[in-house]
Amino acid sequence: METTDETPGEDFAQILKRLKDEYGIRSDSEIARRIDVSPATVNTWVHRKRRPRDEAIRALAAAFPRFSREELSAAAGRQAPGPLSPDAEQRIIELFRELTKDQQEFTETQLRALRDANRTR
Repeated sequence: METTDETPGEDFAQILKRLKDEYGIRSDSEIARRIDVSPATVNTWVHRKRRPRDEAIRALAAAFPRFSREELSAAAGRQAPGPLSPDAEQRIIELFRELTKDQQEFTETQLRALRDANRTR
C-alpha cells in the first residue's frame, strides 16, 4: 500500500486543523459553506463528536485538493473507495450485461449493501 504525506495517527479533528492552516481558513463556517453542510456539522467533527459521511469527505477533497479523499477517509477512520479505471469499469459493465434480470437485481442489491456498510464504518 502506498504511503501518503499525512501524519501517522492523525484523526479527523487534527486534519481539519491542518486544512485550516494550509488554506488560511479562520472558521468552521467557511469550511461548511464550501462543502454545503451546516457549521454545526463541521463543529461536531472538530470536537470529535461525529465523523463525516463519505459525501462530506468527497466534498472536502474536491474543495481542498491538497487533501486527498484517501487521506481524509483514513483520518475519519474509513477506507476510501478503490480506484476504478475506465477499463475496469467497462469490464464490470460487460459482465453485468451478461447476467439475467434477476441476477442483475440481486447483484445491485449486494452492491448497495456493501456501499451502505462502508458508509456506516
